[in-house]
Amino acid sequence: MSTTTSSPSSSAFMVICLLHSVIALSSGALMMFHMKEIYTFTHGIETATKLLGSTPHDQLLIRTSDSFSGLLLFAIGFLLFMVSFVQDKEFHSFFAKGCTVLHVFMAMWRFWFERRVEDLAWDWLRQTVGDILLALSWVFFVVYSWREKYD
Repeated sequence: MSTTTSSPSSSAFMVICLLHSVIALSSGALMMFHMKEIYTFTHGIETATKLLGSTPHDQLLIRTSDSFSGLLLFAIGFLLFMVSFVQDKEFHSFFAKGCTVLHVFMAMWRFWFERRVEDLAWDWLRQTVGDILLALSWVFFVVYSWREKYD
């Protein structure tokens, strides 16, 4: 049995989805069109040069990979935008739990693998904390919706 009435938890779901959507859309667009500048800004000129490849063929492959990654992130942002308008409370809970698991897996991947890449090793902690904070936003939503459900 699903309920489709608007409630404070539905508004919270919409706000969280829209915030995550804006993050994904803007990050995806930047990845597709301004990756060199992003690498330089986040990693410094020396590391950015390494990350962008040394041969023209490597550079083309890396730019193509970054563009497809950005396109995927942009599509996820668009999907989050569409999902934000769903009114089914059971779906909200299911979706929030799935997003939490996804962010936790990303944090684990960064901890176990990304920190081993020499050029990215200094940045893994900041990104892992970001993944955990994004996961916590969904956890807070689930706790808030449970509180509303069982009060």
